[in-house]
Amino acid sequence: MRQLWQDLDAFLRPNNALVEQSGSFPAQASVMVLFTDDHHNPEIIFTLRAQHLSNHPGEVAFPGGMWESHDATLLATALRETHEEIGLPPPAVKVLGACRPRATRAGVQVTPFVGIIAADTELVANRAELDAIFRVPLAAFHSGMIQTRTDIFSHAGQSFRVPAYAHQGYEIWGFTAALTNEIISAIVAESGEITLIQ
Repeated sequence: MRQLWQDLDAFLRPNNALVEQSGSFPAQASVMVLFTDDHHNPEIIFTLRAQHLSNHPGEVAFPGGMWESHDATLLATALRETHEEIGLPPPAVKVLGACRPRATRAGVQVTPFVGIIAADTELVANRAELDAIFRVPLAAFHSGMIQTRTDIFSHAGQSFRVPAYAHQGYEIWGFTAALTNEIISAIVAESGEITLIQ
């Protein structure tokens, strides 16, 4: 299978680097950043959390959630939550690797995993958790994506500037925007174009 991006290889940690026994992590979570395998127009999968949820209602997010005691690893958490939220079975995901863990404003440490799915995969939103599933072409982050503002977040004595994006009525901001921006930056060539490997 052809790689969609080359620079991402150096950015991601190997699968086994962060797929260890989880132990007891009361404030650990993981998410799955999914790319479609369309080599001409790859897309990123996002979700819109349901308005009735007590945590982060109505926010754009990646599928994922809190580690639970029956999850053997944090990767297992990400795959389980992805299946529960968007109906994607774990075997349908080609896991490429993991990004570095990072903390949210709520103090939860989140490990993001990156994977590829077939472009024609049918995704179904679990209405108990999500209001919508939507896709954003990688090319939209290079041209056409509207940056609505830049947010400044503070953590551990440091300040971080994070862009907020608008796409077809959805706003991508906060943790999700920061992670998206970090991954997109890793797969953009020096020319400023998205690097697609044949």
